Amino acid sequence: MADDKQTSGESTTKSKGFWAKLKRGLGMTHTEVIERIQASVQGRDVIDEETLEDLEETLLAADLGVATTMELVDGIRDQVRSGQARDVVRLRELLQDQAAILLLDAPRPRPVPAPRVTLVIGVNGVGKTTTIAKLAHRARDVGERVLLAAGDTFRAAAIEQLVVWGERLGVEVIRSKAGGDPAAVVFDAMQAAKARRADHVIVDTAGRLHTKSHLMDELAKIGRVIEREASEFSVQTLLVVDATNGQNAIQQAKEFTRIVPVDGLVLTKLDGTAKGGVVLAIARELRLPVLHLGVGEGSGDLVDFHARDFARALFGEP
Repeated sequence: MADDKQTSGESTTKSKGFWAKLKRGLGMTHTEVIERIQASVQGRDVIDEETLEDLEETLLAADLGVATTMELVDGIRDQVRSGQARDVVRLRELLQDQAAILLLDAPRPRPVPAPRVTLVIGVNGVGKTTTIAKLAHRARDVGERVLLAAGDTFRAAAIEQLVVWGERLGVEVIRSKAGGDPAAVVFDAMQAAKARRADHVIVDTAGRLHTKSHLMDELAKIGRVIEREASEFSVQTLLVVDATNGQNAIQQAKEFTRIVPVDGLVLTKLDGTAKGGVVLAIARELRLPVLHLGVGEGSGDLVDFHARDFARALFGEP
């Protein structure tokens, strides 16, 4: 019984910690959006067309993009016209509901059981290596044996950074010298993973090569190595996107998804940006599951993405 109480207490503590991190990460966006909404409804009793136009401007400023903004506002407009909701005090509640509906419409992530390989892709500078460290930290926390592969051999700094993280986390890093063959690094990593019975191999990849075809060729070579050397491993490819890039983040993501099959997204740098609304635009336009949000620089600052929690943190009550 005591164990049950302890487990319940730990679960509650983790839940509170998750919520605090999520609210902190979306704090600036939340504050700006709510202040604008409150200003737009001041002195009004019902949601009218002028209120909805003001809401459109507010959401565009939060970097939701035109198409996503119109979808949210049109959903509220339909409810107002049908008489389901006219009271202005319900505007935030309606916005939160519409945002959750939009996010829940995205595909669900597929299960990736252990032992697994996670390929992490994304342009340079989006926080890819730090994300890998966070994924490794989470895996270690649940008792998985983790191994990292420094597959971004085109940048010596990327290898060094991953090695530093590996030392901090107590995780082995398989690497070669800068300029080496990324597929060879992955080959060595898979041999090591099988020998050490690793549960999770996380592979860093180059963020920018000379041409798109070069990038595709390198990733295809890595994929063939994994398929040949570790057929018993589940494989997923995660695309890391910097949320502070706003609408540019969507274009970056589109470029990658055109040349590489992607299973899910990790959105980074949601630790004070006023552009947190781009998450809705990315989910809507890319039709890919958002798996994690980076809400800080620490190894523990990676939270799972939940549509309703995100909508609440962005538009709901404090």
